[in-house]
Amino acid sequence: MSTEFILRILLMIVFAFFGTQFGVWVSSFLEFEGGYIQVTILVFMFFGALAGLILAPWLTTRPARTARLWIGKRPSQTLLASLMGLFCGLAMAALFTVPLSQMPAPFNQFGPIVSAVIICYINLLIFSSRAEDIFRLLKLKRVELESAWFGENARGSNRRILLDTSVIIDGRIADISKLGFVGGTLVVPRFILAELQHIADSSDTLRRNRGRRGLEVLNEMQQDEDSLIEIIDDDIESVREADEKLVLLARKYSAPVMTNDFNLNRVAELQGVTVLNINELANAVKAVYLPGENMTIRVLQEGKEINQGVGYLDDGTMVVIEEGKRYIDRTIEVEVTKHIQTPAGRMIFARPLDMIPGPGRSR
Repeated sequence: MSTEFILRILLMIVFAFFGTQFGVWVSSFLEFEGGYIQVTILVFMFFGALAGLILAPWLTTRPARTARLWIGKRPSQTLLASLMGLFCGLAMAALFTVPLSQMPAPFNQFGPIVSAVIICYINLLIFSSRAEDIFRLLKLKRVELESAWFGENARGSNRRILLDTSVIIDGRIADISKLGFVGGTLVVPRFILAELQHIADSSDTLRRNRGRRGLEVLNEMQQDEDSLIEIIDDDIESVREADEKLVLLARKYSAPVMTNDFNLNRVAELQGVTVLNINELANAVKAVYLPGENMTIRVLQEGKEINQGVGYLDDGTMVVIEEGKRYIDRTIEVEVTKHIQTPAGRMIFARPLDMIPGPGRSR
């Protein structure tokens, strides 16, 4: 049995009752006698029931469906702001009730009602039209309160930095924190800890070793007095992926995320989250060699191009040596010709000094 059918039956009964009462009044007004009274009552009762049956959808389900569609098209912020405006309007109208009720009749009867309608309507217009500004202001206030713990704009020891699984497994964060280059507290959500434990329990040997290494790094950082690390229970229940949880948590508290994960880095940046990438830090602190400077390097292997040799600096920077194939397994002096920055890191191009003509040699 549908809701519309039930409402039709109910309204048919209600309208039939009012039709009956109206029929009694008409019979009394026209001073009918005998059977005319019953006939009049039955006629009005019939038309009342018929009107209730026909008008039921127009008075119940159809307005409700139209209102539901209208509400569904409106942003939730606008609806909530309108509700806030309505409550504020009712509160303001209550303040005018007492003075308006002291006015002479008939103003004391209609004044409070009219003022309440006008005030609520004005508040609805104001709050609904400025919904975005209102929620932006409320969000700023909420962030200020939450940042008292998490420190959105805090500096030094009050700053909180969320750690990703990849940066914990990497292990370099322990040394960076120990040396004092991380200004603030390193925060590990409980779901990141659970992900580390899941990796440590993996049947795959490599994954298991990486997970155990991450847990050892965390334990080492907790034992170190110079490293400020904290485990929190905050979680995003509606999300399953740990990376997405971390980004939403960072947005919630306006805290930066430290990670080595390239994909998480990009997703976080697209959502306006500050990302601290240790790989980018490592590239930034590598020694810079300008064209014309000399260095000593060991040629380890062939390059991709003909007669190229490849060597590596102590920090892992690749050095491509022109005509360096003949020097494989030898340590030679080279002159830097250029250096480029790639997504994988810095790359240096050089050529052996003994291949440079005497006048052009840079020592």
